[in-house]
Amino acid sequence: MNRLSRRSLLRGVGGFAAATVLGSCTKTVPIPGLTEEVHAMDQIVDPNTLEKPNLTVGFVPVNDCAPFAVAYTKGFFWKYGLNVKLNREASWGTSRDGVIFGRLDASPVVSGAVTNARIGAEGARHAPMCAAMTIHRHGNAMTMNKAMWDAGLRPLHEYNGNLEAFGQDFRRYFESLPSERRIWAVVLSSAIYEYFVRYLSAAVGVDPIEELRIIIIPPPQMVSNMRIGAMQAYMVAEPWNTRAISGNEGVGFTFAQGREVWRGHPDRVLAVMQPFIDENPKTYRSLVKAMIEACQFCANPANREEVVEIISSRSFTRAKPDYTKPAIAGEYNYGGFDNQKRIVSKPDETTIFFELPSDLPHPLGDHSTFLWQSHSLWFMTQATRWGQISEFPADAEQKARQAWRTDLYREIAAELGIECPQDDYKVEPAEVFVDRKSFDPSDPVAYLNSFEIRANAPKPIYLS
Repeated sequence: MNRLSRRSLLRGVGGFAAATVLGSCTKTVPIPGLTEEVHAMDQIVDPNTLEKPNLTVGFVPVNDCAPFAVAYTKGFFWKYGLNVKLNREASWGTSRDGVIFGRLDASPVVSGAVTNARIGAEGARHAPMCAAMTIHRHGNAMTMNKAMWDAGLRPLHEYNGNLEAFGQDFRRYFESLPSERRIWAVVLSSAIYEYFVRYLSAAVGVDPIEELRIIIIPPPQMVSNMRIGAMQAYMVAEPWNTRAISGNEGVGFTFAQGREVWRGHPDRVLAVMQPFIDENPKTYRSLVKAMIEACQFCANPANREEVVEIISSRSFTRAKPDYTKPAIAGEYNYGGFDNQKRIVSKPDETTIFFELPSDLPHPLGDHSTFLWQSHSLWFMTQATRWGQISEFPADAEQKARQAWRTDLYREIAAELGIECPQDDYKVEPAEVFVDRKSFDPSDPVAYLNSFEIRANAPKPIYLS
């Protein structure tokens, strides 16, 4: 298939973006016809054999939308008999709730959202939501404002693993602020970004329950809210970190990518409801196959420039390619306010769509889109740690099995000739976490209790 030009891309899908507005509400708008290149492709699945060939699928305008944009523009949805309308979502909350309430057939959600819908964690509606696959790993970062830079804080990797040195700078800065200004923004409550902020803060002795206020802001509003002083820092998916650095918007610097908190972590998963799977098993399989192939396309280094072009268009993120490219193609710039370039070249690490880096510990057959039910258990430990549920669920393994559909993923991947790990759980070794604390899913309660800073932790009593 010939490479789509930017002009033909905008002709093909740009119209629907012009009719949707990033705001407090969302609107489903039919996408104009597919390009001639896509129509020329063979459909290996007849739409007439599917229970529901016409689907509405959400996306949020961040780099994470790449596989959805590619599945549409490059014809992977079409190939598997699907007529998909992509719906721009205003926030990760609307993306999640659109699936729960049936406005969307499927949508990406922040990791943790599916698990917490199953356990009814604080801020998450109790619902039979399922994760069909992982969309990607990594691809996000924490941004700090200029005041934090001026106070002496620097990108985490410049501390060379010395958490105590970073902790001293971090505590000194936040202790200098009145409590009402100790604000960190994330994109969704009870999900991985909130957990990363709390996890990192606690790792250096700052109790995020007592000493920080975490607020929810949609991704496209992060930079403008930092500019007006609404928060000290935020965590979001790219390109909204790169956009903030000096030379771009100049309101902050990238403190750390999410992979520096937990290397190999899942970032987005494809969410559907259990009834959708039960009622539309053939459609479900077509959807997952199309998304797996789109992720493989995004993972190919030869395609990265085209992926950047596609998702930077007005149909998707509307961001400048210079903002989008670093987290997709590598050459990632952390920024700063001393006129020094802090560029790290790790194109296989920044956003992982399929193949995993060879030096990342992983079992045979593991790849980015595979689901680990042990990751679902990790999210439950964090929901418990921060008081979003009263105790670790006694039926945690059952809930993980219901929520993260590894069983179906293996079957679908096998039909594509993709090998998968045979196990559902794996130990996350100490070296992949910022605090060098391993996670053993065989004893999640012991892992949870190993943290001194947590909700409902025993308080020491000193007798005079």
